[in-house]
Formats: sequence, C-alpha cells, structure tokens
Amino acid sequence: MSENGRRLRDEEAALWQRISRDVTPLPRVVAAPEEAEALEEEIPPPPPPKKVKARAKRAPAASPEPPRPPTLPELDPVVPAGVDRRTARRLKRGQLPAEARLDLHGRTQDQAHDALQSFIQESRMARRRCVLVITGKGSIASGKGGVLRQMVPRWLNEPALRQHIIAITNAPESSGGAGALYVLLKSREPLERDRAAG
Repeated sequence: MSENGRRLRDEEAALWQRISRDVTPLPRVVAAPEEAEALEEEIPPPPPPKKVKARAKRAPAASPEPPRPPTLPELDPVVPAGVDRRTARRLKRGQLPAEARLDLHGRTQDQAHDALQSFIQESRMARRRCVLVITGKGSIASGKGGVLRQMVPRWLNEPALRQHIIAITNAPESSGGAGALYVLLKSREPLERDRAAG
C-alpha cells in the first residue's frame, strides 16, 4: 500500500523491493534520561521574540519663553543707526551744535573710561542732546591710531552707556575728524519714567 492508501501495482512493488533490498535500516537510539537532560542543557533556548518598539510619545510642546527685550544695534561711528536721515546727515556734517565737550587727551584708559561714563550720564541728566568726545588720533605711524580712539566706541556700546545714546558718528574735520566723536543722546523723559517706575 502506498502512503495515500492506493495499492501498489505489480511493477511498482517489484521496483520497490529491488531498491530497498540494499538498504540497511538505522538502529533506533533511545537516550538515557541523564543524557537527554544534558542534551537539553547544551541546546540554547530560542531567542525571545523581538519586541516592536512603541513609538515614543512626543513630549508636549514647551511653553514659549517670555519675549526677550530687543537687543540694541551696535553703534557705528560711520553710519548712525536709529535716527532719521535728516538728523543723521546733520550729525555727520557737524551741523548739530555740541552742547558740551569732553577732551580725553593725556588720560590713561581707566581715567578716560571713568570720565566718559560720568560725562555721558551727566549730559543726559542735563538734557543735552548732542555732545562731542575728543579721543585724539593717536600715532599715525602705527597705522591703528590711538588706544582711546579704538576704545571709546567700544565703551559707548557697553550697556551702562549704550542705554543713554541714540547714535555716534565721527566728527567732521573742522571738529577733530577721526580723533573726535559726536554723540547723540536720548531725551531725559524715558530716564525719569524708568526711575519713577523703579
């Protein structure tokens, strides 16, 4: 009988006998219980099924940071910012009268810095609108100019002084040229309002 239950035909049976005549069946091996346990220990267990990674939940959007106060643009001694064209033009041409002047010639950096701070703050308190700061041109041979000529624009951009100033520009040659700066100050009203609020 074949596997599917059909009877073998005579020629099929004869063929099977001829083929299976040379076949020696393998002996059946039954392992002792101890050997079976050892075999089980040697065979590693199948790896656990891979876990499907759950999609990470998006963190709720962080509350927006409070708006920062706008940073003031850096004052440029060549192109004044924050002033209308007419005022900028008059400032650059020296047509706005300097209501006070500070000459820093012969001072050390520390002395010049202290004098500049006092001068700007006092000028604003006195309601001056435009002042002249003379730095001097310094040594022409060095090609860089004097130390104060380089440092004064930086000091004017520091927060302590920048809060009082609208614009700065190099003075025209008649008022000192590259060795002097015109400084346009803010009005005193915002300063008084800030003090009243504080």
